Amino acid sequence: MQRLKAYQFELMPNGRQARDMRRFAGSCRFVYNKALAMQTENHEAGKKFIGYVAMAKHLTEWRNGVQTPWLKDAPCHPLQHALKDLEKAYKNFFAKRADFPKYKRKGSGGSFRYPDPKQIKLDEANDRLFLPKLGWLRYRNSRDLSGEIRNVTVSQSGGKWFASIQTQREVEQPLPSATSAIGIDVGVVRFATLSDGSFIAPLNSFKTHQQRLARYQRRMSRKVKFSNNWKKAKARVQKIHADIANTRKDFLHKTTTAISQNHALVCIEDLQVRNMSRSSKGNRERHGMRVKQKSGLNRAILDQGWGEFRRQLDYKVAWNGGMLLAVPPHNTSRTCPCCGHVSKGNRQTQAKFLCVDCGYENHADVVGAINVLARGHRVLACGEPVQSGRSVKQEPAEATRQITA
Repeated sequence: MQRLKAYQFELMPNGRQARDMRRFAGSCRFVYNKALAMQTENHEAGKKFIGYVAMAKHLTEWRNGVQTPWLKDAPCHPLQHALKDLEKAYKNFFAKRADFPKYKRKGSGGSFRYPDPKQIKLDEANDRLFLPKLGWLRYRNSRDLSGEIRNVTVSQSGGKWFASIQTQREVEQPLPSATSAIGIDVGVVRFATLSDGSFIAPLNSFKTHQQRLARYQRRMSRKVKFSNNWKKAKARVQKIHADIANTRKDFLHKTTTAISQNHALVCIEDLQVRNMSRSSKGNRERHGMRVKQKSGLNRAILDQGWGEFRRQLDYKVAWNGGMLLAVPPHNTSRTCPCCGHVSKGNRQTQAKFLCVDCGYENHADVVGAINVLARGHRVLACGEPVQSGRSVKQEPAEATRQITA
């Protein structure tokens, strides 16, 4: 079977290459925003959606036009891929998988992609990477690549440039080395509680750096906007954000790797993180309640990285020959695993579970993880009906094409 995998390396460009990469990223952002504005005007006029082929013809006109001749300086394929990204964003919106596409803002990080592997050269012996109109770039060769190069995405984060090289290779169907099954209940006080009684403490990366981040943000707010001192303060704030993200990513990778290697079946809750972390401010007609408390809860939820945790588990469990099941989360912490009694009163406090029917007592998160595992077994066996009456039985995740960043 084919396996897609991405390797990210830090680039070490010279001054000219760094300027060119900023210009290329800006050109891709301009093409994306201009195409989005054209799609919006076209929709308001009552016309049909403009497909990629038709939009690519407009790109040729823009490159050869008098108003935007600087688009010719950027490589053509990344500009074309910016149009494909917009088309994909529209498809996700039409399929109700994402919100309506938004305009890209300058200064929030830039990226562009080389989709043609024939134009990409890699010299691992000398730690060099060749990209069209950039030439040979030095990079920090931290690990060996395996497979054929498919594409390269160049992005900026925290003042540094990175190259994400996606490869493809043939691998044999993996067989699980572990035979155990585990249920996972995620939370804020405990990041992940396992059905065997163990738990993983939360990292709270944002909370750890929150005061330092606020201090530098206050310093930035006192500077004259777009001045040199303001740019220096902004770079410090961006570095703190990058440290927070990198620390969280490292924690999630280590955690998901350990879980996927030690368990053949992993059951988790199918949580809707976007709905759980939605603001409670309300509107002018109907004001929200306990807005400050809900804001703190939302911040704590997003600090855990539940969505990224599930994404990494998805492909890592499949790579190790296992299976990941996402089960309905309703009443997992209110159901007694001993007698099956469901009651709001079973959960005495945030941590204490005491069944009002049979007297079973345990930690509430452990009970939730046990119920998640039991529900996963039922879903895997015959499909468990949810509140809507629809079966949620899932077939084993297809491991033939997995992508990781």
